[in-house]
Amino acid sequence: MIRKVTLLAVGALMGATAMSAINVFGSSAEAAGAATYRQLAIFGNVFERVRAQYVTPPEEDKLIENAINGMLTSLDPHSSYLNQEAADDMRTQTRGEFGGLGIEVTMEDELVKVITPIDETPASRAGVLSGDFISEIDGEPVRGLSLGQAVDKMRGPVNTAIELTILREGADAPIKIKVVRDIIAVKAVRSRVEDDIGYLRVISFTEKTYDDLSDAIEKMTDEIGEDRLKGFVLDLRLNPGGLLDQAISVSDAFLDRGEIVSTRGRNAEETRRFNSRPGDLTGGKPVIVLINGGSASASEIVAGALQDHRRATVLGTRSFGKGSVQTIIPLDSSTALRLTTALYYTPSGTSIQGTGIKPDIRVEQPVPEELRGRVKPSGESELRGHIQGENEDEEGSGSIAYVPPDPKDDVQLGYAMELLRGEKTDPAFPPNPDQAANEN
Repeated sequence: MIRKVTLLAVGALMGATAMSAINVFGSSAEAAGAATYRQLAIFGNVFERVRAQYVTPPEEDKLIENAINGMLTSLDPHSSYLNQEAADDMRTQTRGEFGGLGIEVTMEDELVKVITPIDETPASRAGVLSGDFISEIDGEPVRGLSLGQAVDKMRGPVNTAIELTILREGADAPIKIKVVRDIIAVKAVRSRVEDDIGYLRVISFTEKTYDDLSDAIEKMTDEIGEDRLKGFVLDLRLNPGGLLDQAISVSDAFLDRGEIVSTRGRNAEETRRFNSRPGDLTGGKPVIVLINGGSASASEIVAGALQDHRRATVLGTRSFGKGSVQTIIPLDSSTALRLTTALYYTPSGTSIQGTGIKPDIRVEQPVPEELRGRVKPSGESELRGHIQGENEDEEGSGSIAYVPPDPKDDVQLGYAMELLRGEKTDPAFPPNPDQAANEN
């Protein structure tokens, strides 16, 4: 008997995700001094000794790669060296397209569980069903693999075949299903109509996010009817971040004027400010933003901008607290450097590095008893070597990152919809944008 528990949480993903501004720029730093070059000479000497005298011949490229990563990880948890595989994977994530099967999965009892096959994808056409358990991938047992390792094995070149061994409730024996990989375009935004409310869940900030969001807003407004539409829920929970320009565009979709975010680097002249343009895609309809400990980086930019301008009420629990900007610097045709180059600030001039966005209305999401102890609070302030935030205190950042798989059990979402419908009242809703204009 396979016990069915769906665990929706973030862990290593949060530590690895960077809000990426992809750029190439020159350095204005002064040349290294003589002492630095002497240290580099020592490094070269050590490398030669290891290469020539270590008990077994080392892989020289691995030695250098590990040395580079050691230097970068000593700076902060988000700076890193991207070898060809890592750089390709990052580009795939930001494009929102990859060669794969088209299934959303989680890990349960050491097996890969299919949450849902995406419509019109290879997995859906091959007969993979929601609730299936994948026990083998091309004959290799899934037990012993992490979820990430299993996902990597299922991704691959387009038009290549893969065989999945499926355990399905009610089936007498394991089922073998052959699936041919194809280009999977992942929707960055999912939406649905909740009677008189438009629900928007932003999953990540890829190159497609703003376009998906604007399409969803237009479609739901037409479906519900502008006169009947009570407002929108913008769900940023479990959103690890992504591209800075997309966070700016998403914020701009709800704003008519004002600063969205500023980034401040090592030198004052590197400060950049990003402002909204006229045109609120929702026509000024009420907006409630949902956040939790899984809301990081780009999602915190959006929540912070809408909160500071009193354009939306932020509801849930404290966000992750990743307030740093990573710039992707190509090193050659295949590798790159991901380097923290700035901190970002909300329109009120507040850095949330290590503190996170504090919701206007705090609503805890109950965690099922069987998952207590397995779902733990997550936050930037808990990461070893994180950049100390200007406003960081003992409370730190982050909170529980859990969203129930069934919307009927979603206390935070239910609270938001009751506010929008006037079934519940709170001093923080609706917000007062005029007050924000006076404060800013």
